[in-house]
Amino acid sequence: MPYTKRRRLVTSAVAMALGATALAACGTESGDSETSGPVSLTYWSWTPGMDRVVDLWNKGPGKRDRITVTVKKQASGDTLVTKILTAHKAGKAPDLVQAEYQALPTLVSNDALADIAKNVGDAEDKFADGVWQQTTLGTDAVYAVPQDIGPMMFYYREDLFKQYGLTVPTTWDEFAETARKLKKAAPDKDLTTFSANDSGLFAGLAQQAGAKWWTTSGDQWKVAIDDAATRKVATFWGGLVKEGAIDNQPMYTPAWNKALDTGKQIAWVSAVWAPGTLTTAAPRTKGKWAMAPLPQWSASENRTGSWGGSSTAVTTDSRHQEAAAEFAAWLNTDGDALNALAKESGIYPAAKSAQTSGAFLEPPAYFSHQADFYTKAADIAQTTAPSAWGPNVNVAYTTFKDAFGAAAKNKSDFGAALGEMQDDTVADMKKQGFEVAE
Repeated sequence: MPYTKRRRLVTSAVAMALGATALAACGTESGDSETSGPVSLTYWSWTPGMDRVVDLWNKGPGKRDRITVTVKKQASGDTLVTKILTAHKAGKAPDLVQAEYQALPTLVSNDALADIAKNVGDAEDKFADGVWQQTTLGTDAVYAVPQDIGPMMFYYREDLFKQYGLTVPTTWDEFAETARKLKKAAPDKDLTTFSANDSGLFAGLAQQAGAKWWTTSGDQWKVAIDDAATRKVATFWGGLVKEGAIDNQPMYTPAWNKALDTGKQIAWVSAVWAPGTLTTAAPRTKGKWAMAPLPQWSASENRTGSWGGSSTAVTTDSRHQEAAAEFAAWLNTDGDALNALAKESGIYPAAKSAQTSGAFLEPPAYFSHQADFYTKAADIAQTTAPSAWGPNVNVAYTTFKDAFGAAAKNKSDFGAALGEMQDDTVADMKKQGFEVAE
């Protein structure tokens, strides 16, 4: 889920406010949410149908009678982040915002999000550790409540795997051998493709491998996009592209859709939201795909990466932070709210209890033959590896698309492309005034 490039006035004083292993907000004190009078909150969100979900709150009993939430529909991704920062600079940000996980460090470093730990901390056990961690940034502070997640999985054409005598890979070594075996048996087909037009895929794969691209130590950031874990991922995929074992074309194009629909490409490394994409991209193959856990780097490991997802955060500009935090917790932990989010908005909830109940008792229509789809998805979601986002993910993602896009097209060195990501990210952070460890 990409960022748009934007300029920010960030000084080293902000970096010095970052804790030993993550970030600490320097926001305002919690607002007067315990006021005896009615409270009106504004929530910026891009999620479709969110107004109908919020109606459950506004029409609810007890304390909700004095807390009314109004949804203001927004664009998603960087457009919203930029709008939030602009509004915050004027002291007019809304009470609540929907924020992608990788956007949280940018918003926190600009003092736009409040620490709501004392209001929502007891919700922690409702989420997988690796999911909750994305909203704490590694500190005791909590900057948002997880809303939806995108645990990564392996999707494959069950019929064609059987036809070509292929076994579902459980390790990445097996994945590579499966790609080679298919290419030998059917030269006109590919197991999958390496695509550079969605940075979130590569970030999730690196996350699964143990990468931590941004961390802090004292008053300094450390950028390790070219760490050993990410180099392992880049080398693996670059090698498969170079030898021709997999395709090198981008996703989400008419050619990619056709490859999926005709069986030219018979597998896809994706996330829990893949059924919706496949329904549109490959309608003729409904009922022919199956889902399995992501291959592991070692047979003894069991973890996945995350591709996408968002949270509900409270801004430092809100005069009613406690009330806003109360709503954020309800929205993402209450059973009725979660069922409504699934029904009205089509999200895959971050809350563990909702992943096998309500809308998720039955498999997606595209996978109606795989009765345990959501049971298996919930088990996979529990293994989500921790992430480590930083304040300029947008720069890293933009360079990934450019450098890895060229490397994939030319079948050239992915390691050099990874070095470009590292260099561009560090240079931008220094330019913005962050202290960066060499």
